[in-house]
Amino acid sequence: MNPFSCTNSLRLALNCFASLLLCAVLLPPAVFAQSQTQSQTQPAPAPSSAAQDSASALTAALSAACRQNPTDFANYLTSSNAAAFKNLSEHDQLSLMERFVLLDTKGRPLLATTTDARTLLRCEAADASQGFTFSAPEAHDNLAYIPVTISSGESLRFGLVREDSNWKLLSIGLLLIDIPQLQKEWASQSLKENEQSVIDLLHGLQQAVIRYQDAFGRLPDTLSQLGPTEKGQGVSPSAAGFVDSDIASGVKDGYEFRYRLNTPAGSDTPAFEIAAVPQQYGKSGQRSFLLDEHGHVHAADHRGAVATLDDPLIPDQPAQSQ
Repeated sequence: MNPFSCTNSLRLALNCFASLLLCAVLLPPAVFAQSQTQSQTQPAPAPSSAAQDSASALTAALSAACRQNPTDFANYLTSSNAAAFKNLSEHDQLSLMERFVLLDTKGRPLLATTTDARTLLRCEAADASQGFTFSAPEAHDNLAYIPVTISSGESLRFGLVREDSNWKLLSIGLLLIDIPQLQKEWASQSLKENEQSVIDLLHGLQQAVIRYQDAFGRLPDTLSQLGPTEKGQGVSPSAAGFVDSDIASGVKDGYEFRYRLNTPAGSDTPAFEIAAVPQQYGKSGQRSFLLDEHGHVHAADHRGAVATLDDPLIPDQPAQSQ
């Protein structure tokens, strides 16, 4: 599995990558046998100083990510990655550290020892936690490798390199950690997942409009009429309670939603269309979308302009009608 390329849905994909990315960060618990001729029944020798130092560096890096401390975290990146990391926005720095610990909020790092004498590091946040269990580290000159198993049971070997006498994060499995490239991949993945969320929102809005028509005998004039009711008041044509306040205002997930009524050619029955365009082209989304009168979504890159009925349909959509 390529830890730098998750192909599942965003949150899962993100977590998949993040779980593997961080899965190699911690203390060495067990002991690395240095002599292949030594009997397995004999006590294993103590870890070398280099192995201990590399494991300590991994522990400190993961702990810094858990605490969401960018200054400390940068100390355990190679010089090129540290420079790239420091140039990231605060949001992107936090996002990167969150990926390392698979948690969305700041946590507290806690160390423990398992029943088989391996080191366990847990990042404890308010509503979730993630654990990392470490096997014996192996150090050779200026390189060190530490196998780590995360809470899900996945395991991978994390690599470190000695740079100016200090151990720095280097690799996951056979892949080098390249923060500038990773940021490009993550941004692309996040954009695609956000676009999928917008497609889902369009289908949800379509169903809300249909429910409104069933309830009040006509189509709503605006999206705001689908929104939540005022406190202490019941549903009404002006506040049907079918969608949340964000989407009722016409803005959600970095997209602007535009609803309009129309009468198709050759018909006396009014219909509706809903367009969605990115508020920040290239950041919140790249494609524009249009839900047509049949409930199908058209999509194309219009550099932030509105999509049209001539644009290609999103494949594999459920057949729906208004």
